[in-house]
Amino acid sequence: MYEIFADLHVHIGRSENGKPIKITAAKTLNFANIAKECADRKGINVVGIIDCASPYVIEDIENFLKTGEAYELEDGGIIYKDKVCIILGSEVETSEKGRNGKSGSAHNLCYFPHLSDIKGFSKELSHHLKNITLSTQRTDLSGYDLIDIVEKYNGILVPAHIFTPHKSYYGNCTDRLQNVFREKFDKIFAVELGLSSDTFLADEISELETRTFLTNSDAHSLPKIAREYNKIQVEDISFKEIVKALKNEDGRKILANYGLDPKLGKYHRTYCDDCNKSIETRQPVEKCPYCGGKNVTFGVFDRIELIKDKDKTRSPKNRPQYVYQIPLRIYPRSWWKNHTKIIRYI
Repeated sequence: MYEIFADLHVHIGRSENGKPIKITAAKTLNFANIAKECADRKGINVVGIIDCASPYVIEDIENFLKTGEAYELEDGGIIYKDKVCIILGSEVETSEKGRNGKSGSAHNLCYFPHLSDIKGFSKELSHHLKNITLSTQRTDLSGYDLIDIVEKYNGILVPAHIFTPHKSYYGNCTDRLQNVFREKFDKIFAVELGLSSDTFLADEISELETRTFLTNSDAHSLPKIAREYNKIQVEDISFKEIVKALKNEDGRKILANYGLDPKLGKYHRTYCDDCNKSIETRQPVEKCPYCGGKNVTFGVFDRIELIKDKDKTRSPKNRPQYVYQIPLRIYPRSWWKNHTKIIRYI
């Protein structure tokens, strides 16, 4: 057994031929550049690229494998220069019954072992959305339906950034994941915490006590890769080993989560979109105390305050340590500029 570092939520901005994939992501974020960034600069051993269901990206992956620098593993994943294991994934937006009778939507991270699996998934997913070439398009599926399709192609489903105000299960869809996945909830063995939350906030919800927590970057640019990441104990780097770690099987496990202090996240407290003020009241409010406006975005802290079912945070004994870190880019430019110079000599 040995320790590795993994970031399992990285986007692709453009394909190799310049086709848009994730509109809000940097153009330099393509499949090959992500692999190189993880291998040469970030020290990431396993990276989950979650826009691989796009036919343009599938074409890039096929060409990437022809270079001789990468190959597919029987246990799942693509090995690049014997340094990095790339897990092929797809971020899928599902349509849910939202809070207060409103329609809701949530993001899901779907991971697959082989290129053939995600090809099959891409083809079937294309029947449930308007444009399969673009990332994270709204589908007509619920999470309850999606998990069956994911498993059909040998994949696993991890709810993404579960507390963020937009596009997440707890953020705008439900008070409990059990209500969405019902009898299939046991198939959800890991969740991604996302910005503005941490282990201590998440463990105020009892149904998450038996779920593994992931901290990933959700990178929309190369420098943001490994902004948040996980330390994992495995026997080797492959899809199969990562799944075992998420399930805490055979000695594989998450050893530590690394992420921002929730207070540094942009979604920590409720925000009034009318007067552009953060609302930090003792009790969560749906009406701005400053201007009286109702156009407020619920913060992660406030949302958890509303739905938690534990008075005090008591994490399970086997819960990994949550390590707070501050990305270099928050510091003055000279700090991370010098860091770039140092890397060249390592």
